[in-house]
Amino acid sequence: MIKRALSAMVLIWALGFLWFVVALPQPADDLETDAVVVPTGGEGRIAQGLAVLDAGLASKLLVSGVDREVKPGEFAAQFDVDQSLLDCCITLGFAAVDTRSNASEIAQWAEDNDVSSLRLVTTDWHMRRAAGELSRTLPENVTVIRDAVPSEPSFSALFLEYHKLLASWTSGLIGL
Repeated sequence: MIKRALSAMVLIWALGFLWFVVALPQPADDLETDAVVVPTGGEGRIAQGLAVLDAGLASKLLVSGVDREVKPGEFAAQFDVDQSLLDCCITLGFAAVDTRSNASEIAQWAEDNDVSSLRLVTTDWHMRRAAGELSRTLPENVTVIRDAVPSEPSFSALFLEYHKLLASWTSGLIGL
């Protein structure tokens, strides 16, 4: 009996991992939202967030989890952002250090800025966990569009992220 239960659990785990790898989230269509939010950490995320802003698909951008040592001028120079755009439309968030605190920082910023719809831009392999954490912190009336940045993650990165996703789901189920 125990052997069958363990075999079933291993099979469910393996099928879940296969789904996780094969069905990575995709980029979003050109849908307008109040804001675009980008947790730092993966290549192409900030560039995609800026592209959404430049295309007029959102009027505000939050970059969450920026290193405390980064100055706004350095950010502007690195990503070729005009100072007037930085001043009016881009917020650099320095409070977050991980995916869960990104979600808290984003939720607070959305509330402070009366955001009712936002586009979450993050790497394809990170999207499910980031969106899950965000859904636990945002009010139900905030619509989230998932906009995944395509990547070519290694097997080990996928393996690690799948287990982080499982841990995130488990902690959400038990209310941690």
